[in-house]
Amino acid sequence: MLANHVVARFRDGRVIKGTSLNVDPARPTFHVRTEHGPVEVKLNDLKALFFVKTAAGDPAHNEATEPTAGDPRLHGAFKLVVRFDDGEQIVGMANRYPPIGKFSFMLPIDPKSNNVRILVNRAATRSIADASQTIPSSNSGG
Repeated sequence: MLANHVVARFRDGRVIKGTSLNVDPARPTFHVRTEHGPVEVKLNDLKALFFVKTAAGDPAHNEATEPTAGDPRLHGAFKLVVRFDDGEQIVGMANRYPPIGKFSFMLPIDPKSNNVRILVNRAATRSIADASQTIPSSNSGG
Protein backbone atom coordinates (compact mmCIF):
# COMPACT_ATOMS: atom_id res chain seq x y z
CA MET A 1 0.00 0.00 0.00
CA LEU A 2 1.32 3.44 -0.94
CA ALA A 3 1.54 5.97 1.89
CA ASN A 4 0.16 9.47 1.48
CA HIS A 5 2.47 12.43 2.08
CA VAL A 6 0.64 14.68 4.53
CA VAL A 7 1.00 17.99 6.31
CA ALA A 8 -1.15 18.18 9.44
CA ARG A 9 -1.90 21.78 10.40
CA PHE A 10 -3.33 22.06 13.89
CA ARG A 11 -5.74 24.63 15.28
CA ASP A 12 -3.07 25.74 17.77
CA GLY A 13 -0.55 26.47 14.98
CA ARG A 14 1.54 23.29 15.17
CA VAL A 15 2.52 21.51 11.96
CA ILE A 16 3.50 17.86 11.50
CA LYS A 17 4.82 16.50 8.20
CA GLY A 18 5.15 12.87 7.25
CA THR A 19 3.25 10.00 5.69
CA SER A 20 0.03 8.26 6.62
CA LEU A 21 -1.88 5.16 5.61
CA ASN A 22 -4.91 5.33 7.87
CA VAL A 23 -6.72 8.66 7.46
CA ASP A 24 -10.46 8.15 7.72
CA PRO A 25 -12.73 11.12 8.51
CA ALA A 26 -15.15 8.71 10.20
CA ARG A 27 -12.51 7.75 12.81
CA PRO A 28 -11.35 10.14 15.56
CA THR A 29 -7.61 9.52 15.12
CA PHE A 30 -4.99 8.55 12.57
CA HIS A 31 -1.20 8.24 12.54
CA VAL A 32 1.49 10.25 10.82
CA ARG A 33 4.90 8.66 10.43
CA THR A 34 7.41 11.48 10.89
CA GLU A 35 11.19 11.37 10.68
CA HIS A 36 11.12 10.98 14.50
CA GLY A 37 8.58 8.15 14.55
CA PRO A 38 4.81 7.75 14.49
CA VAL A 39 2.51 10.41 15.95
CA GLU A 40 -1.15 9.86 16.74
CA VAL A 41 -3.28 12.79 15.52
CA LYS A 42 -6.79 13.61 16.70
CA LEU A 43 -8.91 14.93 13.85
CA ASN A 44 -10.67 17.39 16.16
CA ASP A 45 -7.32 19.04 16.92
CA LEU A 46 -6.67 19.77 13.24
CA LYS A 47 -7.34 22.87 11.23
CA ALA A 48 -6.83 20.86 8.05
CA LEU A 49 -4.91 17.89 6.73
CA PHE A 50 -3.14 18.50 3.44
CA PHE A 51 -2.36 15.53 1.22
CA VAL A 52 0.68 16.78 -0.69
CA LYS A 53 2.97 15.83 -3.57
CA THR A 54 6.08 16.64 -1.51
CA ALA A 55 6.54 17.64 2.12
CA ALA A 56 8.86 20.51 1.13
CA GLY A 57 6.40 22.05 -1.33
CA ASP A 58 7.28 25.21 -3.26
CA PRO A 59 7.07 28.30 -1.05
CA ALA A 60 7.56 30.53 -4.11
CA HIS A 61 4.42 29.19 -5.82
CA ASN A 62 1.40 31.52 -5.64
CA GLU A 63 -1.78 29.46 -5.56
CA ALA A 64 -4.25 30.28 -8.31
CA THR A 65 -7.71 31.29 -7.09
CA GLU A 66 -9.53 30.81 -10.38
CA PRO A 67 -10.10 27.55 -12.25
CA THR A 68 -7.99 26.68 -15.28
CA ALA A 69 -10.04 26.21 -18.44
CA GLY A 70 -10.12 22.60 -19.57
CA ASP A 71 -9.18 21.14 -16.16
CA PRO A 72 -11.12 17.83 -16.14
CA ARG A 73 -11.52 18.00 -12.34
CA LEU A 74 -13.94 20.89 -12.76
CA HIS A 75 -16.81 18.88 -14.22
CA GLY A 76 -19.75 19.41 -11.86
CA ALA A 77 -17.59 20.89 -9.11
CA PHE A 78 -18.42 23.78 -6.80
CA LYS A 79 -15.82 26.51 -6.31
CA LEU A 80 -15.44 27.00 -2.56
CA VAL A 81 -13.78 29.65 -0.45
CA VAL A 82 -12.81 28.35 2.98
CA ARG A 83 -11.98 30.95 5.63
CA PHE A 84 -10.32 29.51 8.72
CA ASP A 85 -10.56 30.93 12.25
CA ASP A 86 -6.89 32.01 12.05
CA GLY A 87 -7.58 34.20 8.99
CA GLU A 88 -6.16 31.88 6.32
CA GLN A 89 -8.26 31.48 3.19
CA ILE A 90 -8.14 28.60 0.71
CA VAL A 91 -9.89 28.42 -2.65
CA GLY A 92 -10.76 24.96 -3.84
CA MET A 93 -13.48 22.82 -5.28
CA ALA A 94 -15.72 20.02 -4.14
CA ASN A 95 -18.42 17.85 -5.66
CA ARG A 96 -20.85 18.72 -2.86
CA TYR A 97 -22.03 21.98 -1.37
CA PRO A 98 -22.75 22.50 1.40
CA PRO A 99 -20.34 19.98 2.87
CA ILE A 100 -21.74 17.16 4.99
CA GLY A 101 -20.24 16.13 8.31
CA LYS A 102 -17.58 17.58 10.58
CA PHE A 103 -14.79 16.94 8.07
CA SER A 104 -14.94 17.38 4.33
CA PHE A 105 -12.55 16.92 1.44
CA MET A 106 -11.80 19.52 -1.19
CA LEU A 107 -9.36 19.76 -4.08
CA PRO A 108 -7.14 22.77 -4.70
CA ILE A 109 -8.43 24.94 -7.55
CA ASP A 110 -4.82 25.30 -8.76
CA PRO A 111 -3.81 22.19 -10.76
CA LYS A 112 -0.13 23.12 -10.13
CA SER A 113 -0.62 23.18 -6.35
CA ASN A 114 1.53 20.99 -4.15
CA ASN A 115 -1.73 19.99 -2.46
CA VAL A 116 -3.47 16.96 -3.91
CA ARG A 117 -6.53 17.20 -1.65
CA ILE A 118 -7.39 18.83 1.64
CA LEU A 119 -9.39 17.48 4.57
CA VAL A 120 -11.00 20.48 6.27
CA ASN A 121 -12.13 20.47 9.90
CA ARG A 122 -15.32 22.54 9.73
CA ALA A 123 -14.95 23.42 13.44
CA ALA A 124 -11.79 25.37 12.53
CA THR A 125 -13.52 27.51 9.89
CA ARG A 126 -15.27 30.86 9.97
CA SER A 127 -17.07 30.06 6.75
CA ILE A 128 -17.22 27.77 3.75
CA ALA A 129 -18.87 29.60 0.88
CA ASP A 130 -19.93 28.60 -2.59
CA ALA A 131 -18.08 31.12 -4.75
CA SER A 132 -19.63 30.37 -8.12
CA GLN A 133 -22.49 27.91 -8.11
CA THR A 134 -21.26 24.91 -10.09
CA ILE A 135 -18.25 25.40 -12.32
CA PRO A 136 -19.51 25.00 -15.89
CA SER A 137 -18.36 21.94 -17.70
CA SER A 138 -16.43 22.40 -20.94
CA ASN A 139 -18.39 19.39 -22.18
CA SER A 140 -21.82 20.62 -23.19
CA GLY A 141 -22.94 17.02 -23.64
CA GLY A 142 -23.17 16.62 -19.88
